[in-house]
Amino acid sequence: MANRLTRLLGIEHPLVLGPFGGLSSVALTAAVSNGGGLGSYGLYGYAPDRIRETAAGLRAATDRPFALNLWLPTGTERHPDADELARARAAMAGLFAEVGLPLPEPTDRYLPPFDEQVRAALEARPSVISFVYGVPPAAVVAAARERGITVIGTATTVDEAVALEAGGVDAVVASGAEAAGHRVSFLQPAEESLVGTFALVPQVADAVSVPVIAAGGIADRRGVAAAFALGAEGVQVGTAFLRTRASAATEAHRRAIDTTPAHGTVLTRAMSGRLARGAPNRATRAIEAAGAVAPFPAQNWLTGRFRAEAARRDLGELQSLWLGQAAPLARHDDAEAVLSELRRGLPT
Repeated sequence: MANRLTRLLGIEHPLVLGPFGGLSSVALTAAVSNGGGLGSYGLYGYAPDRIRETAAGLRAATDRPFALNLWLPTGTERHPDADELARARAAMAGLFAEVGLPLPEPTDRYLPPFDEQVRAALEARPSVISFVYGVPPAAVVAAARERGITVIGTATTVDEAVALEAGGVDAVVASGAEAAGHRVSFLQPAEESLVGTFALVPQVADAVSVPVIAAGGIADRRGVAAAFALGAEGVQVGTAFLRTRASAATEAHRRAIDTTPAHGTVLTRAMSGRLARGAPNRATRAIEAAGAVAPFPAQNWLTGRFRAEAARRDLGELQSLWLGQAAPLARHDDAEAVLSELRRGLPT
């Protein structure tokens, strides 16, 4: 189908792959783009060289539009003090021991500088650059315009959507509280911005003039049809695609998607220092029980050391098992099968 969003993005179907920070793959991004949707690739933590390599890999895999996604700095990021770091490391000691790794020593830098990341992303000239955790700086929006790059922002409340439109984005993702992964709120604390998709999407559609992309709790044709009935002009789907073989999820992660009921997900800061939705496991429970979580991004960096080894060994109890409340509706192993199912819900 054709509408404002498909024309804006140069795609055939108004279906967008959720950008998975740490779980994106060139294969899945290209599969969605080649299937007529907008494939998205999450660049969380990527240094400029890796961003350039990823964009080159995507171009080799698809000649269709794709999006690169970045996390905006919020101004709340900070290094933990010595006591905070000591408590956080102690809370994880058993988890590191379980995978045979020493506790990591402090570092001076937990993430690449955003300015370097966004410069590399813009130089790669994707069709779309998308952002979470805020309104992209005016200079970034202007630089994207100069290069013919469409800009998408992500909102968890109506106020955030209005702020994004005022900041010059071309489309807004309205991300309901059912969605997998991080709650990307930026005007209020995430715990105060837990608006469900069914309530959020129509209010955002009423409040902004740019196309609205619904996200959260959408995994099959019924969710797509509901989103369009609520005023969305596109949908963004994460968990259903994360379950497919083309994603970078481990087998343990896929099993969690298969077995976690809608009421079984939790919102936790344990793994990253920021609120995120996923399946609870031994790692989240141990860290929460210890009551010692370092601020973001230090917490994410610390847990990332044992999570990487756990992923290599397919130890689901020690991974970040991000998934949304629609996980029981994610039933396909193949990305094209997911696209086919979603297309059946589009207006005719």
